[in-house]
Amino acid sequence: MQRPTFIPPSPTEPPTMRGPRVTTAAPMPRAPLPITRPLTPNEFNTALVHLYRGELSRANTWRVRLDGTTNWAVLTTGATLSFAFSSASNTPVMILLNSLLIMFFLFIEARRYRFYDLWRTRVRVMETEFFADMLAPEPDSDNGGPHWRELLAQDLMEPHFNISVIEAMSRRLRRNYVWIFALLALSWVTKVGIHPTIARSFTEVYDRAAVGPLPSWFMLLFGLAFNGGLVWLGWLGEKSQESSGEILSRNEARDKMGSGTPNE
Repeated sequence: MQRPTFIPPSPTEPPTMRGPRVTTAAPMPRAPLPITRPLTPNEFNTALVHLYRGELSRANTWRVRLDGTTNWAVLTTGATLSFAFSSASNTPVMILLNSLLIMFFLFIEARRYRFYDLWRTRVRVMETEFFADMLAPEPDSDNGGPHWRELLAQDLMEPHFNISVIEAMSRRLRRNYVWIFALLALSWVTKVGIHPTIARSFTEVYDRAAVGPLPSWFMLLFGLAFNGGLVWLGWLGEKSQESSGEILSRNEARDKMGSGTPNE
């Protein structure tokens, strides 16, 4: 809001016409933005180092968040098994419900892993293309493809995830959650087989598998379908574009940044 300007009355004006007069100052024309000058090599190196430190901090933050969901899964599994085996009268249904809860934790961790994978890919590109080239320059390192600075600039202007949710779930399942699901499946079979008394035949175990109005055949079919889906999800990760491990090579980092999946 522009400040009004006070103009005193002229002495030649009649007394009845005298009084304060308020005028509005004309808006100042907007100055054009200056043209950005080219960066010197020292300025470019300094800016890239600061960008690298920022992306590395982001990657570390999201890596810590991955550990958080894994800890939730481990704690809830331990609490559920302690309750289920503490008494012969406790129902094994808690183990089944905990399996569904762990599946939800896996989905949350997969979403976090997609963000972590985004930041760590940028970090690896700068490490393999900028810092590694400073230590051991390699001619024609781009192999006819786009320059690494073009890939990085495009990813900064139009960020996108490099993997899908299914692929992220597959990786976290194979590296962490497969042991939790295997423990839950083994615990359910053990609970049904020993409580309230040790089963003497498969027919007795089959009869105990029923849960309320749900018959035994339905529960067994649900268990086979659930664990079969986990096996399929883990096997799908073996067919993914990157299964060499947590650390990306130079070519893998360039390929991931150049062939990312759209945001979902």
